[in-house]
Amino acid sequence: MSYLNVKVEDYVAVVTIYQPPANALSSYVLKELSSLMDEFEANKDVRVIVINGEGRFFSAGADIKEFVSVPNGEEFSKLAANGQELFERIETFRKPVIASIHGAALGGGLELAMSCHVRLVTENAKLGLPELQLGLIPGFAGSQRLPKYVGEAKALEMLLTSEPISGTEAAQYGLANHAYAEEALLDETMKLAKKFAAKSPISVSAAIDLINASKTLPYHDRVKKEAGYFGTVFESADAKEGISAFLEKRQPQFKGE
Repeated sequence: MSYLNVKVEDYVAVVTIYQPPANALSSYVLKELSSLMDEFEANKDVRVIVINGEGRFFSAGADIKEFVSVPNGEEFSKLAANGQELFERIETFRKPVIASIHGAALGGGLELAMSCHVRLVTENAKLGLPELQLGLIPGFAGSQRLPKYVGEAKALEMLLTSEPISGTEAAQYGLANHAYAEEALLDETMKLAKKFAAKSPISVSAAIDLINASKTLPYHDRVKKEAGYFGTVFESADAKEGISAFLEKRQPQFKGE
């Protein structure tokens, strides 16, 4: 990997974006990230993915220099569709993906973070979608995910002003799960990731799929889906291990079986 550094430990894969100075999400970075998701999907030693950025930023957005080489609007739309497809895959990935954000997550950087299942931020981080400042709009589904977290009125304000909010504000609005002091972010991220990794991969996968079901299914179809999972998960070896561990007053050892 040229733009992503990967370290796997205790079932947690830490993916660090490395493209100085601002960790721009160039097409090359996105291709590498897509390839990594392929690898993680089949790797039983990876149960949780953490994405962070090297240096001063999480990611300050798309690589604007690449834009000038795009010949027309049709190709620009294809570029957006490709990014949307990758971020949709992350959002619906059957293993938890955590964005650990320091410095800035702007434009495409915030769109990547919003596609992750959980966002942890530093209190002084900057999160925003400044595309309108360039005469553009978000292209990786940012206009659709941001209102889900902060509400339509605040999302429109952020888009039309191009002004970011702080990590502390992001946690208050629901855009981030938690905000921490700069020096505590990595430790808190790993602490949460290891809690996720200790759960049964089978039940984690089902839970993520059920949460995402609200995007496409009406309520009664979703609860029917939950009932179906309730039965299939119950038949797993992990469920038997979890119940036995509870009765025997010990920690369960889940194997994803």
